[in-house]
Amino acid sequence: MKKSRIRHALQDRRFRCCSVGFGKYKVYIIDEVHMLSQAAFNAFLKTLEEPPGHAIFILATTEKHKIIPTILSRCQIFDFRRITVMDTVAYLSEIAQKQGVQAEEEALQIIAQKADGALRDALSIFDRVVSFAGKQISRKAVADNLNVLDVEVYFKTTDLILKHDIPGLLLHFNSVLSKGFEGHHFISGLASHFRDLMVCRNEETINLLDVSENTKKQYLQQAKDTSSEFLIEALDLANQCDLNYKASKNHRLLVELCLMQLASIGAGQKKKSAKGPAPQLIPASYYHDRQISETVLPDQEASPVENRDGFAEPTQASTQENQSAVPEQTVLPGPEPETPEQKKVSIKIPGRETEKISGLSLSSIRAKKKHHAEKQASQPEQENLPSDAFSQEDLHSNWEQYIAQIENEGRKILASSLATDDPKILPEHTIWIELPNSTMKKEVEREQHGLLSFLKERLNNYHLRLKITVNEETAKQFAFTPEEKYQKLREKNPAIDLLRKTFDLDL
Repeated sequence: MKKSRIRHALQDRRFRCCSVGFGKYKVYIIDEVHMLSQAAFNAFLKTLEEPPGHAIFILATTEKHKIIPTILSRCQIFDFRRITVMDTVAYLSEIAQKQGVQAEEEALQIIAQKADGALRDALSIFDRVVSFAGKQISRKAVADNLNVLDVEVYFKTTDLILKHDIPGLLLHFNSVLSKGFEGHHFISGLASHFRDLMVCRNEETINLLDVSENTKKQYLQQAKDTSSEFLIEALDLANQCDLNYKASKNHRLLVELCLMQLASIGAGQKKKSAKGPAPQLIPASYYHDRQISETVLPDQEASPVENRDGFAEPTQASTQENQSAVPEQTVLPGPEPETPEQKKVSIKIPGRETEKISGLSLSSIRAKKKHHAEKQASQPEQENLPSDAFSQEDLHSNWEQYIAQIENEGRKILASSLATDDPKILPEHTIWIELPNSTMKKEVEREQHGLLSFLKERLNNYHLRLKITVNEETAKQFAFTPEEKYQKLREKNPAIDLLRKTFDLDL
């Protein structure tokens, strides 16, 4: 009866079982025992309640919580823990020394982290890397062979985030994608990097960082540039991006938005939402204005100026350095002394020199008149400009050059309109062209300023005028009704009339 129950329990095909005999004992090793069905567990429980004296059962599983408590209560439990990263590195270093392989500690560190506590996997990866890189194993060779992102990528990413450099950050992420890495792998690694920086901020938790000594120094150096508030908010944003990655239809946009939010931490005000504070994205004008302020005011010490979006502009002199030079003083409570107004620094931005004026006011009319007067004053007198004579050949060659120029620029319609007729010279510095229809005439009239400017400069005659007319006879030739078109076709091929009658076609 006991043998039948054992056979029924071991007939479940979803797990592996093997038996080994040692003298008077027979050992049954059941792998992945948590995959047993409920009926198999019940049959196996009867065997464990009254076990035969020669049978020893070894149950192997990675999910102990799925085994029913009645079976666990009848077993001796031995928990096998993962091999630590440093132990794996030490063992691989010993093997490399015996095999005559020179391996960097950072390279073995990457192999150990990739193995994730499995020494057999670490040895397999080590053999593969040796066959790929030879006797010299570097960190770059291991990263290329295992297709993992080097820790330097995350150090550079964090530096760009701390500098609020969104353009550089997006370009850096694009270079990572161009190497074949996925955005999910990048953002999960960035979250782990923020976790390691958080660990480095306390001396008691530095031991939780499983990296080499050189890499640990880099973490400690970068951790000094960050704050706990920044790391907590960065971890929350990276974790949210990791959770939403699979549900998103545009993975790249999701990661880029997360990177822009990370770079916006501490750069300006925050907007509150139902889920908590979220950083407001830095506008594009922030970087445009920063470049202008660096070029317009290279040597002036200016106080921070806020742009129209509420973000502080970068200054040439550091505020903290100025404050450190002033000794600390105790200030009694009372009314603040009046200080003279500081001179405001005005940054001139191209295209924004003039003040915005409403179009429905008297000031707008005055501004338009002033602008028109300044424009006329800036133009030279027409009488003093040259008006050299030119031949028909000179006009034709320059006309063809202008057509070729605008055709290369992609303005095909205007080029074809100008090519329909050869220009002719009329008295009083007039150039005359005749076009087939009014549509071409409107097109040329709209773009004649560029044509005349080109011809005036080439022909050295600034008194040129353009006369455009439409040839009515030519225009009528192109305006055919359906019946006229049919008559034209029948004149060319009389058989088309037979075709229409055969198939009873209408015009």
